[in-house]
Amino acid sequence: MTLVLKRTALFIVIVLGVALLAAVAAHAATRDVVPITGFRPGTIVVKTSERRLYYVLDGSRALRFPVGVGKAGMTWTGVAHVEGKYVRPAWAAPDSIRRENPNLPAVIPGGAANNPMGEAALTLRGGEYAIHGTNRPQSVGGFVSHGCIRMYNSDIRELYSLVEVGTPVIVER
Repeated sequence: MTLVLKRTALFIVIVLGVALLAAVAAHAATRDVVPITGFRPGTIVVKTSERRLYYVLDGSRALRFPVGVGKAGMTWTGVAHVEGKYVRPAWAAPDSIRRENPNLPAVIPGGAANNPMGEAALTLRGGEYAIHGTNRPQSVGGFVSHGCIRMYNSDIRELYSLVEVGTPVIVER
């Protein structure tokens, strides 16, 4: 092998290695087990100002996930319950979003790349809001939605497996 060919091969191996490490890091669990008190086990707590969702495991610990939350003027607080659980749900834009984006299709099929619900959704308050995945992972951690709680798709799949219809959800500032 010539020196140029050896260097090219080494460069390719390094680039592929870095790409593999980046892919592993991107798919690593984004949740942590953290201390929490004051909530019943099995409760979902969203702390909007922190842009974090907590799933309470017991009287002293919770799983903590990063989330995207409502834009300024579109956040909400209070108590809700998980009313429905859906995998790869279709999505119809509510009137408030349709006014901003009148060219949206009537329904975006589940699994479509432009479907904002991602891999799964837990609906709240008569379907007005949801805790859902996203096909725009860069939006997680920001003030980005019309009141929904956005999670990485891997995280919503984990949360989906932990909760049942009726699970209490507390949204705080």
